[in-house]
Amino acid sequence: MPPWPAALALLLAALALLLLRPWKRAVGARTSVRDHEEQEVVSGGPADHFSDRREPLPGGCSLICKPSALAQCLLRALRRSAALEPSPRSWLSGPHLQTFCHFILPVGPDPELAREYLQLADDGLVALDWVIGPCARGRRVTNPGSLPPVLLVIPNAWGRLTRNVLGLCLLALEHGYYPVIFHRRGHHGCPLVSPRLQPFGDPSDLKEAVTYIRFRHPAAPLFAVSEGSGSALLLSYLGECGSSSYVTGAACISPVLRCREWFEAGLPWPYERGFLLYQKIALSRYASALEDTVDTGKLFKSSSLREFEETLFCHTKSLPISWDTYWDLNDPLRDVDEAAVPVLCICSADDPVCGPPDRTLPAELFHTNPYFFLLLSSHGGHCGFLRPEPLPAWSHEIILESFRALTEFFRMEERMKGLSRRRTSFLGGRRRWGGLQKREVSPSSNLEEIFDWKRSYTR
Repeated sequence: MPPWPAALALLLAALALLLLRPWKRAVGARTSVRDHEEQEVVSGGPADHFSDRREPLPGGCSLICKPSALAQCLLRALRRSAALEPSPRSWLSGPHLQTFCHFILPVGPDPELAREYLQLADDGLVALDWVIGPCARGRRVTNPGSLPPVLLVIPNAWGRLTRNVLGLCLLALEHGYYPVIFHRRGHHGCPLVSPRLQPFGDPSDLKEAVTYIRFRHPAAPLFAVSEGSGSALLLSYLGECGSSSYVTGAACISPVLRCREWFEAGLPWPYERGFLLYQKIALSRYASALEDTVDTGKLFKSSSLREFEETLFCHTKSLPISWDTYWDLNDPLRDVDEAAVPVLCICSADDPVCGPPDRTLPAELFHTNPYFFLLLSSHGGHCGFLRPEPLPAWSHEIILESFRALTEFFRMEERMKGLSRRRTSFLGGRRRWGGLQKREVSPSSNLEEIFDWKRSYTR
């Protein structure tokens, strides 16, 4: 589990947030949630920028996507989902409470994890935590007649393992999945054996981890889910690998899509200070190991997330690069046109970390790319989407239901292709037999040639 000082820092930031509303914005920061709510009254609703191709769903949600057969399949599954049914408004409805409960509340009963360390090509280490229990209600069969699927879960970029991530893994375990959590170098107890950390959108380590997972479960379907800022890693992987990603379907919870603008604009100060302090505490144990590669004095004196990121990955002693070059290499949408996997993005219009959807979500991505789907909710905070206990976050159920719908859709597509191939083969055989009959009765046909062809065909 993360160090207690980091959790305490987030708790203090939460108390400050609740006591000092409304916030004073930092220079260059985005509009606050209160400003955004005022804009909703004027514009007529949240995320007016996404009014085009907007399909209504229960619970005040909407699905924004390019029309297709896959989109219709997903839309039908979401409209049948009980997780989206409206529920009485509770004290958890506020966006900041949703966000801070997600990041600060204890995980609950410790899950049973089987950890594996994977040595990478450059001798670095990443960790894979296989969730094996507890499974209170027993495992259910997700897809009868097929192997249990693997669910690869990518936490946020800070390395904080939240209660919602573990809640998703336990729910997936009940539904027959094999959940596995990917931890980057130096995150969540994974030793930093080489003075190199993983940049924000560099999927090279994830590629090796997926290759290993495929080695362990070669025939099992693979699904992937990312949380918050960790979505940059998943989207970079899907874009770079394209149709060779081995992933059947993916989902991103409150993804940060315009990452550079997100770093440069800054977050509301309680979140900015909380996330920054958490990263400093987590990396302080490796300060001596990082001295030869970065200016640790400047790193731990950083006053913003951008300064911390820039010092850690751009102002290195061996190979410094510019901020522009860094994002040319790490922008999660740099190869998004190459992605060939359905991706469901679950976002909230009141997200206090990402900001208003019309400013932080690329509408053209969901309007033009048939693989990307946006489920936009009016409430939920950042990675929250909580409901009163003991119900899990409704985003978890939606993700698993969408994966089940994708599996059924692809199975039906394969079945239709198989029928089409058999029909084509049958008709082709009839055409070949008819042509052979014509050659046999034709007076100009060469009998020796016909015999040779028949002999070679029957061998």
